Amino acid sequence: MRQPMVKLAMPTPRTRLRRRLVVGLLAIGLVLALPLFLGGIIRPASAQEAKPKPTVKAAAKTLVIDRVVAVVNDDVILRTELMMRVAPLAFELSKITDLGERRRRQNQLNGQVLDEMVNEQLVSQAARAARLKISAKEVQAAITDLKKQNKLDVTQLVEALRMQGYSMSSYRKDVRNQILRMRAVNTLVRPRVSVTDDDVRTKYDQKARRSNLVSKVRLQHILIALPENHSEDELKAARDKAADIIQREKAGEAFATLTEKYSDDPATKNTGGDLGWIERGTIATEWESIVFAMSRGETRGPITGPRGLHVFHVSDLEDSKQDSFEKVKETLRKEIYRSELDKQTRLWVDELRKQAHYEIKL
Repeated sequence: MRQPMVKLAMPTPRTRLRRRLVVGLLAIGLVLALPLFLGGIIRPASAQEAKPKPTVKAAAKTLVIDRVVAVVNDDVILRTELMMRVAPLAFELSKITDLGERRRRQNQLNGQVLDEMVNEQLVSQAARAARLKISAKEVQAAITDLKKQNKLDVTQLVEALRMQGYSMSSYRKDVRNQILRMRAVNTLVRPRVSVTDDDVRTKYDQKARRSNLVSKVRLQHILIALPENHSEDELKAARDKAADIIQREKAGEAFATLTEKYSDDPATKNTGGDLGWIERGTIATEWESIVFAMSRGETRGPITGPRGLHVFHVSDLEDSKQDSFEKVKETLRKEIYRSELDKQTRLWVDELRKQAHYEIKL
């Protein structure tokens, strides 16, 4: 299971710009960025350095400039690529004074980022297998949009990239790869996603229940008093009485009439058991969770209280303002679609990982 990313302090504006250009790249919806530079892993030294000494123990010297940190099917990910991805995210790690803790968090971050890079490589491979193509015109349009969003001219963009070790040509390659991965998701994953009208209605109802829409209720009650040290028989008799009251109310008998007959609360017995308008936060929490979940005209009980058992009746209620279903249904549809697309994309990437041969070499 993928670890959550290491949480760091807020970056400076300059660092945020670098993240937009390097880690986010186009900021177009997928965390799929940066290319695979397939260069030499070991570069021989110069001819003079490689010339063997006149001894049996002499050997050619090599200068190691990079190493493989992951193999993904027929592709590799190099350490320089990983470190370039990690650098903007690790800006605050240098402030950790405990060297052991800094090393631990650096290793954790390296592993998390490399895991994402493996996923990106698998998506790119799937895109190539599906023969998806990205034109130079599309790449240029994306770069133009990026410059407009960040109010950069060509010189400023080139300088910002240079500070991160990129050339314009390598950046274009990164942009192409990111668009390719996004197109792979649009082409290969979107067909798995569908949102029905019933899905939207269910989401609307769930939001309504979770958003504390009822602001206050008009509450009536019938108290069935119990002595402080009541017996089990007394408790059973009180429960039976409450059940009988509820059955009578359901059969059509007015709650106010039942209150006059059966309530042991002298303060409300002759007023229909009216407790007035009850707002959230003004009654015991265990009662609030019950009465604010009740519908208009609903009766529930028995509910335990300090003086005995209660039968509650909500005669009226007031709702907080809520947009109609027709007004919000398309917004909800988009929310559901994005959530389901994210879910299906994760499942698809998991499938790619199961089918792939990859090896981590950190």
